[in-house]
Amino acid sequence: MTCGMYILRCGDGSYYVGSPRNVEARAAQHASGHGSEYTSGRLPVELVFVHETESVAEAYGIEKRVQGWSRAKREALIRGEFSLLPSLSRSAYRRRTAE
Repeated sequence: MTCGMYILRCGDGSYYVGSPRNVEARAAQHASGHGSEYTSGRLPVELVFVHETESVAEAYGIEKRVQGWSRAKREALIRGEFSLLPSLSRSAYRRRTAE
């Protein structure tokens, strides 16, 4: 059983971010069409990223942060390109476009 934050890639190419007590069980619920209204209409889903945490509270905090990220930033996270994350932040984008 893994507590943590996860990202699913939905059949329509969108991403879903969650933070359950048991990532594997929750991903299976989504895959069966019983995970959430959002994912049930976008099957199939694929678990593409998991970040294990010590607690659900920690996972929830990370979930809320990642939910606010751009698609490009989420995809860099999924690919493990952590060095790109700062440059993909919305504030970095605003600084670049203001120059």
